[in-house]
Amino acid sequence: MSELSARPVLPLAEICQRIVAAPLFNQVIIGLILLNGVAVGMETSTWVTERFGDFLHGINELILAAFVVEALVKMAAHGNRPWRYFASGWNCFDFTIIALSLIPAAGPLATLARLVRVLRVLRLVSAFPELRLLVDTLLRSLPSMFHIALLMGIIFYIYGVAGYFLFHEIDPTHWRSLPIALLSLFRIVTFEDWTDIMYTAMEAMPWAWVYFVSFVVMGAFVMINLFIGVVLNNLEEAKLRRLDELQLPPSQTEILRELRATQEALARLQKRMQDIPLEPAEKTPGGSAR
Repeated sequence: MSELSARPVLPLAEICQRIVAAPLFNQVIIGLILLNGVAVGMETSTWVTERFGDFLHGINELILAAFVVEALVKMAAHGNRPWRYFASGWNCFDFTIIALSLIPAAGPLATLARLVRVLRVLRLVSAFPELRLLVDTLLRSLPSMFHIALLMGIIFYIYGVAGYFLFHEIDPTHWRSLPIALLSLFRIVTFEDWTDIMYTAMEAMPWAWVYFVSFVVMGAFVMINLFIGVVLNNLEEAKLRRLDELQLPPSQTEILRELRATQEALARLQKRMQDIPLEPAEKTPGGSAR
């Protein structure tokens, strides 16, 4: 009884920090997200909703309550500064989905409420560090992708105008105006039966293949490889940043927590040493103590 009373009472923030840091906590949240995805998918079946509609509704309410508790625990883990929960973009993403999930599933917003249930599956992205790394990489690649898209837009415009002047009389279906010409170029760059357009133009202009082949090489192979190269480069940089974050020195809170744990372990060890009875010293045949 004395040993239990000697243990210090942990503050709420530290208890919540231990809960959030526990692997089981994240595994439970992932399981609930997967269960939510299965429940939403089953609601698309009329046969299932007619027989198990109330059961699925109960599961939805239970999952929503669990997500609300999760957000509150993570906020409480920051102690007297719960607003630091919103310092993480992924926490803001999760909180937005949870807040939207509170929309009532009846009335004019019923359709929106059902769509939000589907969006909860997106929380799997924030639950897995590997998926977060990929999303962060894509977001960091957007500025470079914008410049590549601008260059691709210039190439599309040049080839679109040239295609209009060259082929609008031969093949008005695909080249009768600049917007239609650009749409045809998009079809070509996606390799969707683009040879049909080329052969139609080659019936009147045998050298038209130069136009189409050069555009495929420029628009498809070069540009797509540029996009891939930018993403891979940013992915490597994101991995290096993550390694640097893992190698950061421990914070003051972590040091104090480890120091407190060490002090508690030393106190328990000292108490055990005090409880061990001392054995009497043995005497030698000569009468002296050994």
